[in-house]
Amino acid sequence: MNKVANALYAGRKFLLILWIILIVGFGFYAAKLPSVLGGNGFEMKGMYKDTEQLLVDKFDVSEAQIIVLFEKKDGVSDSKFQQTIAQYMQKAKDKSDASKVDIPTASNKMIKGSTAYGIIHFNHDDGTMDKRVEKIRTLSADEKEVSVKLTGGPIIEKDMNTASQADLAKAEAIGIPVALVVLLLAFGGVVAAAIPLMIGIVTVVTTMGVVYFFHPYTELSIFILNVIPMIGLALSIDFALLFINRFKEEIQTKSVEQAIKITIQTAGRSVIFSGLCVFIGLAGMLFIQVDIFQNVALGGMAVVFIAVFSALTLLPSILAILGTRINRLRILKVSEQGGQSRWRSFATFVMKKPVTMTIVSLIILLVALIPVRDMHLEIPSSEALPTKYESRQAFDTYNDTFINKNTADVYFVLEAKQDMLNKKPLTNAFTFIKQLKEDSLVKQVDSISTALNVKSSDQLQAMLENPQISAQAKPAVDSFINGHYMLIKATLDTDQNSDEAKDFVRKWKNKRSLFTVHIGGYPKFEQEIFDEIYEKAPYGLALVLFSTYVILMIAFRSVLIPLKAIIMNILSLTATFGLLVWLFQNGHLGLTQSNIALVLPVFVFGLVFGLSMDYEVFLISRIHEVYHQTRDNNVATVEGLASTSKIITSAALIMIVITGAFAFTDVTPVKQMGVGIALAIFIDATIVRMLLVPSLMKLLGDANWWFFTKKRDKSSSNEQLKS
Repeated sequence: MNKVANALYAGRKFLLILWIILIVGFGFYAAKLPSVLGGNGFEMKGMYKDTEQLLVDKFDVSEAQIIVLFEKKDGVSDSKFQQTIAQYMQKAKDKSDASKVDIPTASNKMIKGSTAYGIIHFNHDDGTMDKRVEKIRTLSADEKEVSVKLTGGPIIEKDMNTASQADLAKAEAIGIPVALVVLLLAFGGVVAAAIPLMIGIVTVVTTMGVVYFFHPYTELSIFILNVIPMIGLALSIDFALLFINRFKEEIQTKSVEQAIKITIQTAGRSVIFSGLCVFIGLAGMLFIQVDIFQNVALGGMAVVFIAVFSALTLLPSILAILGTRINRLRILKVSEQGGQSRWRSFATFVMKKPVTMTIVSLIILLVALIPVRDMHLEIPSSEALPTKYESRQAFDTYNDTFINKNTADVYFVLEAKQDMLNKKPLTNAFTFIKQLKEDSLVKQVDSISTALNVKSSDQLQAMLENPQISAQAKPAVDSFINGHYMLIKATLDTDQNSDEAKDFVRKWKNKRSLFTVHIGGYPKFEQEIFDEIYEKAPYGLALVLFSTYVILMIAFRSVLIPLKAIIMNILSLTATFGLLVWLFQNGHLGLTQSNIALVLPVFVFGLVFGLSMDYEVFLISRIHEVYHQTRDNNVATVEGLASTSKIITSAALIMIVITGAFAFTDVTPVKQMGVGIALAIFIDATIVRMLLVPSLMKLLGDANWWFFTKKRDKSSSNEQLKS
């Protein structure tokens, strides 16, 4: 690190100019990032996506749909209601250039009492959907006699983007001012307190500009708009806190140049190792081939890289220019010695009763993790959108009025090697339909058989050989048969989110058939997402655990410390998930009752496992430094805690404030993630670092440094032999 420190100090002016260019350049594209975000990110290559495309290509199923919900106002007759609906749907079709519209009538069951719904279909999403939505929304505002509300995929997606941007602004409005207060309490001066915030904002803006260039190559989820600021601000401020604190210590007795170089060699080294831990924690998500995990991993890894880069280049350049002026504009008197004395006393107290403290800590964590056994995971849908949005209100009304929540639709597309109307494939298709009807979970099957009320393939072929009957049957045939393909819809007697529905599509996917069977529908979508996460997450977990262990072992020359850190991290994270279940699933502390977002355990683990390692790296680095000088484990632990606890506590508090601010947002998965990260950091900064770390350091004694001691002893022996 000595050569790196010399190079960074020598090039400080060049680096400052480079950063100004980067901020201006990427800042321009950062402002454009929201315009290229879309969807909830739950997209992946698989049978579901292929089947959906087959439905579009072969059976004229629309690629995008807008649901229009109509509610009759008082005094409007039924005939006037239907007339107004028909006129509106035609105007909406013309104005939005839709492919077709489904107009509600009493006969097609799209009208119930004073409520009705229509569907606007779009065959090609050519990037102009937002403009089409706005045109239809303008049209909706003109209706006087009928209440018109829009919902459906494109509308909810657009509103989710709007809500995410509003959430980001709200979280920043809460988090940044409170973070500034914490920084003032930590440093006492406005200059020193302002720099970490400035570095954090620069990191976030630069990263958002970089991520903008990802959009031609991958679909970017709207949640990336919350993830990058959440990670970027918290991590950059953490790094800056550590760096500035060490610089302020060194500048008291050394020149600016010496102070900068020593800070880079010590705090800079810790930043690199902790950044690497976070980077690998996020990289573990890349195993899961679902867009949202790929997005968060790429965006998170980008912001971590830039946070480390800014901490090692921009921050030293600013500090080199400021020098002793870092202490200017002091508004609070901060006593370093008093704080260290209190932490020294606390560490000594804990280390006097290491067994008791370890048992108490473990009991607290184990009690907190009990609710994990009841965790129910679900893929976020329209429920993630706040109820104040019209699209959410309309979708809830549509679901409650027209959708049977106790059933689920699964679509089968049979692909034959020859035309489906030939005798052999048609006979086999009717056999498949019969087997489907015999399944205990199947409530109803819609197919060419039910459409034409025929019982066998022979009966259908005889019907089609009659020219007059064949002409009448053609619309039904075209709806279910297209060349080598046949469409069958099975309605299941279970909820579309149920485990039974997912087991059903797994069973039929693996069932032997004379056809190539393509399966679609929401249960298939859920089954693929759940299976992908459950199958691939262990690989990511293995990578994170193994890589973190190796990195920390190299960093601290210890076999036990990395193992201890990983076990404590897993315990604290599991306790966090237990608390999240208690808070959200059980609806405690005034939170709206909701299931846990499927992505949350992976996200929180990927993010927090690395983030909490920051504090482990900062703390153990200083303990390791003292142990190297004194060779006394107890002294090293006490002094390491005393010298770093104040700054680590400040860093943890800022992390809690920045991420916890998202608890006041409206999009449910974002709220859960903010609360989850804040809780995990709180547990790590209190129970783990204050109680478990000193207790276990005391109990393990010099064994903590077994790898380091062995290397040191070997080196000393070699020197004695030479002499």
